[in-house]
Amino acid sequence: MSFRPTSQRPSSTTLEIDFGDEPSNLKLDPSRFDDIELEDGSNSAESASLPSTQEQQPKPLAGPPGGPPQNHEWVEGPKLIFMMTGITLVAFLMLLDTSIISTATPRITSEFHSLNDVVAGMGGSGIQNGAFTIVAGSVPMPRRPALMGFLMGISQLGMVAGPLVGGALTSYVSWRWCFYINLPVGGLVAVLLVFLNIPEQIPKPKGLKSVATVLGNLDLIGFALFAPAAIMFLLALQYGGSTYPWNSATIIGLFVGAGVTFIIFMLWEYRVGDKAMIPYSILTIRTVWASCVTYGFLASLLICGSYYLPIYFQAIKNASPMISGVDILPSIISQMISAILSGQLLGRIGYYLPLSVLGASLAAIGNGLISTFSTTTSTGRWIGYQIILGVGRGIGLQMPIIAVQNTLKLQQVPTAMAMIMFCQSFFSATFLSFADVIFNNSLRTIIPQQAPDINVKAVIQAGATAFRSVVPASDLQAVLRAYAISIDHVFYLAIGASCAAFLTCWGMGWKDIRKKQGPPGAPGGTKPPAPGISDRPKTDV
Repeated sequence: MSFRPTSQRPSSTTLEIDFGDEPSNLKLDPSRFDDIELEDGSNSAESASLPSTQEQQPKPLAGPPGGPPQNHEWVEGPKLIFMMTGITLVAFLMLLDTSIISTATPRITSEFHSLNDVVAGMGGSGIQNGAFTIVAGSVPMPRRPALMGFLMGISQLGMVAGPLVGGALTSYVSWRWCFYINLPVGGLVAVLLVFLNIPEQIPKPKGLKSVATVLGNLDLIGFALFAPAAIMFLLALQYGGSTYPWNSATIIGLFVGAGVTFIIFMLWEYRVGDKAMIPYSILTIRTVWASCVTYGFLASLLICGSYYLPIYFQAIKNASPMISGVDILPSIISQMISAILSGQLLGRIGYYLPLSVLGASLAAIGNGLISTFSTTTSTGRWIGYQIILGVGRGIGLQMPIIAVQNTLKLQQVPTAMAMIMFCQSFFSATFLSFADVIFNNSLRTIIPQQAPDINVKAVIQAGATAFRSVVPASDLQAVLRAYAISIDHVFYLAIGASCAAFLTCWGMGWKDIRKKQGPPGAPGGTKPPAPGISDRPKTDV
């Protein structure tokens, strides 16, 4: 079929349409379009004339509100490989530091400086949030589960290597080398990321205007209110029952101060609105708060296991820091593998809720089995129980992140990721304080029952790796039983966190991530309308 003009008059051009060998008698005369009202309200033939070549150039298609334009260029090929390598390595470093501390803590605590810890915390607080946000802005939703699984799975190799590297360096060199190794790997990450152009998720001003905009959007007053509330709350948990009695004025004052300051903080956040540190408009979305709380509970049981499983092996099995790191590998390796496989599975089935429920259920079962550990638990049992726990953690941890990214506009994702990371840190610190209180109070109660002649205070002050030196051989087994029972009580807390995650994960919703709208013409995206075709009713010409 072809179009050819039958007249060269500029005022009226008649088109004859050729359908093959013989020309058709159908001719269109623009002079007859005078009575057709156009979208801009005009009805002239000139307005209905064919657009020029310049006017037919495609324009960027507007995307959904809060998201990238529909012709958003996703990261692919070598750039995607370099990007994933960089953010995975930096997440690896963060988890390496976390797990190194779990086996090197007794040696580090005598020399560690709080300022160093603060600086490390400030850096680590943005690593996971930044990594998840970069992935969200670089690939479409259908590809995110697999990449999130890869990111969380491979980065958890840091947890695998941490106990081994930390134990070896602490035992044979110096614990400082646990942190020196960050320098070359961090330098490699900087080289990989500094030359990559990560797609902007929302338009941003350039140069100094960007810095001024960021500083202006920070909720510094909210931070100044929340920080002391969190500090007072955690100090009350840390000091209660150990340094001060629970009914002392110091502990009561800390709890009251934390509560009052937190109420003022929430009122301030409500007043600030969408620019708040924790915006109500995002927090009140069911999927968001359910995902934040679920992730917080799962992170809490992870941190409790990471700290108290090495204590079990060092105190009960008399393992060295390095060997205790080897002994907890079943839970860490199974968590890493299940994180990768569950990401692939989620990309196929599309629904994150069943996997989240499964992960929380397996975590509850695994923690329940570990809470039966005793001084005589066989190797096969503690390996098998850890595998069940690790699989549950690996499946469950990434589902809240996918749920939030699938629910919110792209410009809201960084804020929601920050809220999830906040819940991870705050819940972990809170539950670790709970675990410490439970463990120490349990020792104070059970040691006199198992070994009445033992000085309980001396045993606790000696620590998990040195109490054997202050306990007579005749009472050693009794004290070991007290340690095992006290560690079991800590895992009762982990069971509670698992069950809480099982309940809250149902609020994440039943959504198919494969139906997420994407750019026109992309898989799962909307099909763009053909140029020149209007949705108006047909008009005879």
